Amino acid sequence: MTGDSFPDFVQRWNSLSELGTPKHHRDIARWLEAHSGNDNRRMLLMAFRGSGKSTLVGLFAAWLLCRDPNRRLLVLAADLRLAMKMVRNVKRILERHPDTRHLKPPAKDRDQWGNERFTVVRPMELRDPSMAASGVEGNITGNRADVVICDDVEVPRNTDTAAKRAALRDRLAELEYVLVPGGAQLYVGTPHSHYTLYADAAREEVGETAPFLDGFDRFVLPVYTEDPATGKRRYAWKERFGEAHVNRIRKTTGPAKFTSQMLLQPVNQADGFLDVDKLGRYDGEPEYREALGRAVLTLNGVRLLSASCWWDPAFARPRGEEGAARRTGDGSVVAVLFGGEDHRLYLHRVLYLRVDPAKPDSEADQQCQQVADLLAGLHLPAIHVEINGIGRFLPGLLRERLRKDGVPAGVVEHTSHTPKARRIVEAFDARLADRRLIAHAQVWGTPFIREMREWRPAGRKPGHDDGLDAVAGCLSVEPQRFDRSGQAPDRRHDWRGTGAVVAPSDWDVSGWDA
Repeated sequence: MTGDSFPDFVQRWNSLSELGTPKHHRDIARWLEAHSGNDNRRMLLMAFRGSGKSTLVGLFAAWLLCRDPNRRLLVLAADLRLAMKMVRNVKRILERHPDTRHLKPPAKDRDQWGNERFTVVRPMELRDPSMAASGVEGNITGNRADVVICDDVEVPRNTDTAAKRAALRDRLAELEYVLVPGGAQLYVGTPHSHYTLYADAAREEVGETAPFLDGFDRFVLPVYTEDPATGKRRYAWKERFGEAHVNRIRKTTGPAKFTSQMLLQPVNQADGFLDVDKLGRYDGEPEYREALGRAVLTLNGVRLLSASCWWDPAFARPRGEEGAARRTGDGSVVAVLFGGEDHRLYLHRVLYLRVDPAKPDSEADQQCQQVADLLAGLHLPAIHVEINGIGRFLPGLLRERLRKDGVPAGVVEHTSHTPKARRIVEAFDARLADRRLIAHAQVWGTPFIREMREWRPAGRKPGHDDGLDAVAGCLSVEPQRFDRSGQAPDRRHDWRGTGAVVAPSDWDVSGWDA
């Protein structure tokens, strides 16, 4: 059996579950077998998300051990958890595949059969296990491997800054000391940056003279290819990723992410500028009413089903004043977003808070009063407060203000860990592309519109993205509903329809038998 081809190995595995082998899986299998045995043995496999590439790579690892049980494989991923997932998958294949069951060690050696590393039954006594998992930040010094599989080592969180991208490249360069002479190296993944590891051309603007994976044999499989002359698309896996499903993915994730993850084209984040022309406009104010014990909130005849409110706090003094505002330039902004039953998102307010230093109330108290008035006036059930920086003490002050004013709204504390540029791109990209986001006429008269026009991800200027950050926060938590059943019984009904409904009855049961 050890002389069988990798495509045959894959086919026998699929037959266990009475599954067929898609054409693109057969193509990848033939490519992996051919290039793992040539003189180069440096490979890059890029295939669209959901294509089954990780499953195939797991089968490939099992096949390599079937062909030569003395091989040592190292799986490297963005974190240890992802790498262990690959190791567990290979273990499962070895246990169940008819060609590899003999490789599982006997019960007395089960300590060699772990989830992070395992050793198969093999003729040679070697220091390193048959297969081991490691995160890209883990310690791999002293390891030796005949095959290194870099499975999704590039992810958004380690590529969103130049420093992180440089650190990732430095870590991966260490693999040359792990791989034995004549060993094989396989990268598997999708691009997450214009400056991706997988680029096929050098990025001269950052000092590259050659691509990071220069000389690697490449297999690139986008979800479809398009004839430049006719525009006709040829889908790689039409049975599962046909036109309707692909269009739904594009609509949900946005064009930038779709281009990188499904078409495998590195996207420059700077190309994702916010297109104001795709932002709709409306007039009108929410109307609150109660009927038959139920509350309803409508906007221009459209029933509203959800609401989100986000406060990105800062000092709110006039910008020209000396002090903290002068140093930071940040504005204190509250954004309000409604979700309608028409599936549109209504950006109803982007409020830039201002305080008067001449008033006896503190700056924090003045801001909390403005926020409380906004929550009460728009019937909002809750507000998220970003507590990075000076916002840490504000939730308590705001809760006290709401209690004194009798405003039945919750306060949710939120700490942001994602870089601001990525938060904004991910929040706006899909909604603007789908034209689902529309803004109130009052919003169009605020600095928010100018921020959209001038924003550049790579070059933040103080004070030029405060509104964008607040609205991105709103979009990230929408829809958000809260159960306020513990509130005072005389509170207003919940216009989102989350409360209990009592059906009136005029049945006369006085004559019924007990």
